[in-house]
Amino acid sequence: MIKVLFFGQLKEQIGVAGFEVIVDDDISVSQLLDKVIKAHPKWAEDLSHEAVLVAVDQVMANANTLVPVSCEVAFFPPVTGG
Repeated sequence: MIKVLFFGQLKEQIGVAGFEVIVDDDISVSQLLDKVIKAHPKWAEDLSHEAVLVAVDQVMANANTLVPVSCEVAFFPPVTGG
């Protein structure tokens, strides 16, 4: 099982802080994202935006990063500052 979390404006747009995805084997971030969007099609536009960042077990990741079973994946908007 993979714990999926959403932060910042992305969390507000989607309307949930997170949920769990059941998987049998390790998958890539892009495969996980496909599963999330398939289960929640209304989130597709928000999660498919190219500026969305992802971290696997608190380490920055990309679409090809392997997501082990029993880990945490966080999606969040880009950080801006001043």
